[in-house]
Amino acid sequence: MHQDHKARLTTKKSELEERIARLERDQRHADEPVEKDFEEQASQRENDDVVDELLREARIELQQINRALTRMASGDYGTCASCGADIGEGRLKAIPEATLCIKCAK
Repeated sequence: MHQDHKARLTTKKSELEERIARLERDQRHADEPVEKDFEEQASQRENDDVVDELLREARIELQQINRALTRMASGDYGTCASCGADIGEGRLKAIPEATLCIKCAK
């Protein structure tokens, strides 16, 4: 059962690592010369802000996946970090990196 979750987490981890690498490449374009046109400058800044936020969210998600894989290795995967109850299979299917059972998550 956990093997399915491990495979999904590993795939998701690889996808996130690739996304982070792409976003970091996009982020480095911020060092390019600033456009002379004010509207273009505003557009560049807005794009930089979007890339920064996407990168931040991807890194957080990657951390959650790495923690889930660590919990699998230690045998704690599928156990609620708050109350110690089992995290339901349906919840783990929907959110394989979940650390809380549905009751504690509410």
